[in-house]
Amino acid sequence: MSATSRIFTDAVTLKECEAEVLDVAFSATTQPCPWPKAYGGDMVAQALAAAARTVPSGPGGKSLHSMHSYFLRPVDIGAEVRYEVEVLRDGRGYSTRQVRGFQHGRPVYVCLSSFAAGEPSGSFQTTMPSDLPGPQTLPTSAEYLADRSGGTMTATSRDYWSAGRSFDMRHVPGPVYLTVDGGRSPHQAVWVKPYDALRPVEGLTTAQRDTAALAYVCDYTILEPTLRVLGLAWADEGLVTASLDHAMWLHRPVVMDDWLLYAQEALSVEDGRGVATGRFFTTDGALVATVVQEGMIRAAAPQTGAQS
Repeated sequence: MSATSRIFTDAVTLKECEAEVLDVAFSATTQPCPWPKAYGGDMVAQALAAAARTVPSGPGGKSLHSMHSYFLRPVDIGAEVRYEVEVLRDGRGYSTRQVRGFQHGRPVYVCLSSFAAGEPSGSFQTTMPSDLPGPQTLPTSAEYLADRSGGTMTATSRDYWSAGRSFDMRHVPGPVYLTVDGGRSPHQAVWVKPYDALRPVEGLTTAQRDTAALAYVCDYTILEPTLRVLGLAWADEGLVTASLDHAMWLHRPVVMDDWLLYAQEALSVEDGRGVATGRFFTTDGALVATVVQEGMIRAAAPQTGAQS
């Protein structure tokens, strides 16, 4: 499989269609992945793109500052989802949109998103983690997996992890593909960068496309700290995960043409659900976004000894 960012830009290329429930509608197609149902980041990025297309941008316009999502039902891979946008409010400083995704006549996804014009203010941000290895010193996913096998990993899932997700992702302290490389710490970090320059997306400005790219990539690894603390790897037999809800705040403009550090932490695991947070930093330490996600985690029941 050739490593390319086209999978992402194909995902957020929307088609206008007739609204059936709300004010404006677009359709988009979920992208290939080796699991039973579509990747949740498809829905987040596609809904963001749909909402953004209803809000004036550029000089004097507004940009996304927060988005809150719920994943209602599994979504088919390679199938269209219709995103209906409700124009809830357009004020001088803020605009608010609701987006509902529909597939096969049923709601599968819903979000609220808010766009801000911005205004002068003071400035503060948390500090970027220090003493982490740079991305160039870390193996790519393809390099890491090249001589490894095990669990439920197939040739298809190896290709997907290695080159099929549009972004180069390099883990600190190590991935959790086949084993928990680096130990059961609640902390991990992932360096992320598109495999190649992002292509233009019809209907989106460069800034809107790059914001959608951040929303797209953030869902791939945000639950990994919760797997890490449980000692679980993606290829473990019987492991089932699903995104339940997702929140994202954009603090500063993001440009997706260089490495970003995605610093992550597991906050809680209980009752089959895990919550983790992530912060995106530029290489020079600017905090551009914060993500919080809750996901379902179902692990295989532990093996019991033979009965006497």
